[in-house]
Amino acid sequence: MRWKTLKSQYIIRRPWLTARRDVVQLPNGEINDEFYVLEYPDWVNVIAITADGHFVFVRQYRYALDLDSVELCAGVIEPNESPEDGARRELLEETGYGGGQWQEFMTIGQNPSTCNNLTHCFIATGVTLLQEQHLDRTEDIEVVLLTREQVLEMLKSDTLKQALMLAPLWRYFATR
Repeated sequence: MRWKTLKSQYIIRRPWLTARRDVVQLPNGEINDEFYVLEYPDWVNVIAITADGHFVFVRQYRYALDLDSVELCAGVIEPNESPEDGARRELLEETGYGGGQWQEFMTIGQNPSTCNNLTHCFIATGVTLLQEQHLDRTEDIEVVLLTREQVLEMLKSDTLKQALMLAPLWRYFATR
């Protein structure tokens, strides 16, 4: 049932946006001469919980939706970095929290029909504040500590908007 790529052409190749137009042939012989793929590196996100049971979230502005968003810590896996190493690095850089016990929780795709990357979701329990934030020059992130009840209420009230974070959070609350 795989499609055959007949031709591939990059439309744009920038650090945060790479898009290509493929000509593909479906198993039934039909040709789609305008199939677009967005290429991204793999991503990570972390459900981080402190020793006293607080969830470590971040608040940041999301330009495309014009929204102040409360989210899990997340980011891009760097080249030659394992998903867990990327998740640990992102949590430490964005929040200053680290340590604890880590487990990969699930791996999901943002939109497998047009995007080529995966998001590796982790749970880190017993994290502690180890350092100050080390943000990139384009990041403006506030650390927010929330109780289990506050996170669950945000899920129920449709406050959280990032689907790649909603999936692991809902699974976490459904299984724990």
